[in-house]
Amino acid sequence: MEIALERGAGNGALPVYQQIAAHIRAEIAGGRLAAGDRLPPIRELARTLGVNRDTVALAYDALSSEGAVEATVGRGTFVREATAVPASRPDPALPELSGLVNRLMAFERARPRYGTARDCVPLHALVPDPALYPVEEFRRALGRVLARDGAELLLYGGPQGHVGLREVVAGRLRDRGVAASAEEIVLCHGASQGIELALRLFAEPGDCIAVEEPTYTNVLASLMALGLRPVPVPMGGDGLDLDALDAVLARPEVKLLYTIPTFHNPMGITTSVAHRRALLAAAQRHAKPLIEDAYEMDLRFTGRPVPTLAALDRSGLVVQLFSFSKALFPGARVGSLFARGRAIEGLLALKTATDLGGSLLLQAALAELVEEGSFDRHLGRVRRALRARMAAAAEALERELPEGTRWTRPEGGYQIWVEVPARVDTRDLFADAVREGVLFAPGHQFLHDGRASNGLRLTLARADEGEIARGIAALGRALRARLAVRSAPRERVLL
Repeated sequence: MEIALERGAGNGALPVYQQIAAHIRAEIAGGRLAAGDRLPPIRELARTLGVNRDTVALAYDALSSEGAVEATVGRGTFVREATAVPASRPDPALPELSGLVNRLMAFERARPRYGTARDCVPLHALVPDPALYPVEEFRRALGRVLARDGAELLLYGGPQGHVGLREVVAGRLRDRGVAASAEEIVLCHGASQGIELALRLFAEPGDCIAVEEPTYTNVLASLMALGLRPVPVPMGGDGLDLDALDAVLARPEVKLLYTIPTFHNPMGITTSVAHRRALLAAAQRHAKPLIEDAYEMDLRFTGRPVPTLAALDRSGLVVQLFSFSKALFPGARVGSLFARGRAIEGLLALKTATDLGGSLLLQAALAELVEEGSFDRHLGRVRRALRARMAAAAEALERELPEGTRWTRPEGGYQIWVEVPARVDTRDLFADAVREGVLFAPGHQFLHDGRASNGLRLTLARADEGEIARGIAALGRALRARLAVRSAPRERVLL
């Protein structure tokens, strides 16, 4: 059954996604779609209608919010039982969300949904294992600082954050070769807020930002939320394509580069000193700042440390992000920004306009945890666990994945990038893997345009060695089964 769409602005038509949703409502109300009937896959219906996948995803999500349909990971979207659905236009009295928010919602809906697959091995989550959290040590640190400083820690914190923690962070940066002082540190609510502040420091809505391809998916969301446009620079096995980067940075509308040179997310790779020097030289030629996301820099478990971009920078172009979320636990929501000169003044102005400061109590407790040695003892435990988990993953990948599959071999951090044979889209493989009992992060969500990808990210944060072996075995079964199907018959779908 065809869906007739009215296209073009200014003709009084509903947005296309609302037209699709209205048609499906009418089909349900008229009995032509019954409870349990399966709607077409988003990609298939988008191709049939000649619209973007996000448009169909918005329509399906609207129907799901109304209770008309139900989406199930690995199976599809189905009409719900005994649902009364209005076939009319949405209530005009309800406020219309902004176009930017609608785009953000579509972006979020394009991500995989993991909630209905709780029994699967979690090789998708980039959240540290709670079993490793130093809960008792942190409780004692909280008690000590509260007993010592009392009500002063319950005041507003100020935009720059607790001076004691800034001194601790600056000292750890100096240990890594960065000439940092506490006055050059701004504390923030995790790396997420730090990314947004650093982007706003140099760019305005409509500007372009150079990003690695693939890159951290939440950066793409931040760019969209700020009205900024990503300009992808391809990644290779040794990092950014420097020739492509030079051409991108030469463009006047490109204001800066966001990069993860150490334990890259999602690829897991670490670039060489030579590559870092060449990258800094390109930035200097074009006078473009760099945001260095060093969120996992404490998690090296093998190999020799590599100086960060901030340590190599002599021109003040690098703003470096750090976060306790991956090395310790995310609940404290504490990260930091290191910058020089007027950039610090700008960050403080942005921070003041954004919030009234973080929690002095949590920041003081973190400083205490680091200064009395518990943090480094915790890091030792985490690194040992990661070394064992990475060894288990390497063995399982070699044993379980079919010929033609490639993967990175990280020296630290939580993630491994896997590339399956090119004819497999890991967005499609995901449903097969869920049925086999494993979760991963499909590669399309790390690409600026969400296109099909044969890449996927595995993380070793929440699974132990036995679970990792089982999960990768399940991935191997799903991949071999999909490769064996050369031309599977199309499943009959309604509409």
